Amino acid sequence: MHIEPGVVDAAKIVLSYATAAGAAGYAGWISLRAIREQGAGSLLLRSGLATAAVFTFFELLPHFPVGVSEVHFILGSTLLLLFGAAPAAIGLALGLLVQGLFFAPFDLPQFGMNLTTLLVPLFGIEALARRIIAPGTPYVDLRYGQALALSTTYQAGVVAWVAFWVLYGQGLSVDTLASIGTFGAAYMLVIVIEPLADLAVLAAAKSLRGLRGSALVTRRLHHAA
Repeated sequence: MHIEPGVVDAAKIVLSYATAAGAAGYAGWISLRAIREQGAGSLLLRSGLATAAVFTFFELLPHFPVGVSEVHFILGSTLLLLFGAAPAAIGLALGLLVQGLFFAPFDLPQFGMNLTTLLVPLFGIEALARRIIAPGTPYVDLRYGQALALSTTYQAGVVAWVAFWVLYGQGLSVDTLASIGTFGAAYMLVIVIEPLADLAVLAAAKSLRGLRGSALVTRRLHHAA
């Protein structure tokens, strides 16, 4: 997911600085919470693994331009379930930054928009997970319906933010709505794959006994809240 250059011009792009700052501030707050729960060392390790995963998702997995943006297999719910919200947020931010600095410098002006578009839906599914997953249920015991709800919500959030940036930058028109619809239809195809990826990763984690209590994954992966 990358907003195409020129969709929002320089005079309007300042809004993205504010939204990105808000998302970064919330990420900082939950990072402090993660440190209290599992320690700073665990946060650094999980954030490093999440960053490597995000970079892999962006650069190695299939991705293709569709209208106003690109379709990527970001697997945001997978990152949340495996590493926790704070490391997932840090991983998304750093993975996006590394890609922009070294592989796609033309995306750097859109960094604030892209960061907001990735992080706010992540925070949304963090809240959703607290509502639909019982406190006594470790993530490795998730059902398909729960994984689907998390994935659908994340992808819908990404599409909604892309639509917002396009309408904010280009205004309301038939062509704009058509391009948003094309992007949204293509992007929601990710929903077919992501819940299966979530369950496959969770099944693997459940079978690897050495991960129980490990600093490499979120405690909630194997334990009740």
